[in-house]
Amino acid sequence: MCIKTYCGARSDTHGLIRPAALTALSGADLIIHAGDVGKPEVLDRLRQFAPTHAVRGNIDTQDWSANLPPTLGVDVNGVRFHVLHDISELAVEPVREGISAVAFGHSHKPSIEVRDGVLFLNPGSAGPRRFRLPATIARVRLAGGRLEPDIVTLEP
Repeated sequence: MCIKTYCGARSDTHGLIRPAALTALSGADLIIHAGDVGKPEVLDRLRQFAPTHAVRGNIDTQDWSANLPPTLGVDVNGVRFHVLHDISELAVEPVREGISAVAFGHSHKPSIEVRDGVLFLNPGSAGPRRFRLPATIARVRLAGGRLEPDIVTLEP
């Protein structure tokens, strides 16, 4: 078991594979994709870097995405992530369920917030720029049960 783990988180790629996003995910022990993947090639490419866990987003309606669940639990070295696309559809109580972090997307707005000891992480959008928001991903370092998140801007 790893003492220190590095997770990459991304969302809303809408089929775009940015080389800068792949560079930023280099060295990740696992990757979480919080939906709106857009094309199966995105997940194929991410899996070349690290084991990849993904949920279905609102644009993931093609046959290839039928196997993507709407929510997903990912356990990493004793830390439990709950992954979904749209935070407004959160149907669990993270504290009661022992969830350490909720990873979500949909809004394209990157954010890091802690509520009642639970990390709420939106990595923003690694896909085409929308709403004048930057293209971003998130990284989370796990060390001794602590979560150390940061947002990485992929372009100015």
